[in-house]
Amino acid sequence: MLSRIAESLFWIGRYIERSDGTARILDVHLQLLLEDPWIDEDTACRSLLSVMGSATPDALDKVERQDVLARLAVDRNNPSSIAYSLQAARENARRAREIVSTELWETLNTTNSRMPRRLQSEKVHEFFQWVRERSALAVGIVDSSTSRDEAWQFFTLGRSIERTDMTARMLATRSLTEASGPSWTTILRSCGAYEAYVRTYRGMPSSRNAAEFLLLDRLFPRSIIYSIQRAEECMAAIDPRADRVGHSNAVARALGRIRNDLEYSPIGDILGELPEHMERVQTVTREASEAIRHRFFPTQAEPGWVGEIS
Repeated sequence: MLSRIAESLFWIGRYIERSDGTARILDVHLQLLLEDPWIDEDTACRSLLSVMGSATPDALDKVERQDVLARLAVDRNNPSSIAYSLQAARENARRAREIVSTELWETLNTTNSRMPRRLQSEKVHEFFQWVRERSALAVGIVDSSTSRDEAWQFFTLGRSIERTDMTARMLATRSLTEASGPSWTTILRSCGAYEAYVRTYRGMPSSRNAAEFLLLDRLFPRSIIYSIQRAEECMAAIDPRADRVGHSNAVARALGRIRNDLEYSPIGDILGELPEHMERVQTVTREASEAIRHRFFPTQAEPGWVGEIS
């Protein structure tokens, strides 16, 4: 497969997953600002922008809910925003038009054209739901109409790495507003994980069990471990080299390092330093993405997506 095509498919997967994950995080935390009068809106909004890798506008003395929406939802120039992600997914599909199915192209093209330039406050939840539905439609089209060849592997590799990053950001937001932060039930629901969690643990969410489920469950597709394992499987299919000693594959080394760090650390230790652990997960996803770029797309510059938990 041409490097140009592989790169476009990889980033289509990442951008679709990024728009979905950003919509889920914003939906939960902006709703929380409306429901809890004790939260300091400026602090919570600045922290949310920081977690999402978006700098706070210097001109604002106080950051409000509408500023977050403008920055992370409809700003077409901010790589962290939903609008930018949908636009970039469509552009990458155009570049790989000879590989991308007509159904996927039409879905991404229609989604981008219908993306609003401003949001009415009373329709914010409906907008986030629309983004999740359009992302699910695009992924469903790929899964149901793409042969399990290198094209599908690169698309799924991109989705898996981005989902690892977005789930880490979701878990990091648990500590944004201290005691008033979103409950574990709310976080589970935002990940579409509540029913799966109840079937697994047969009880109301506790911090230990909910964190364990979203971090370490090997059967739930939004858990960090599941996403890392899927990325490792894709890499093994794309580049099936078996080294006699160690791993020469920088992507496999990065993914294996964070997987072992999470799987062999006591869940209590992870919970005690959750933001720090999630920052390390994000660091590894950036390392893996950079290694993939050097290995498969050596002549291309990686699109921007920078941001660490502070």
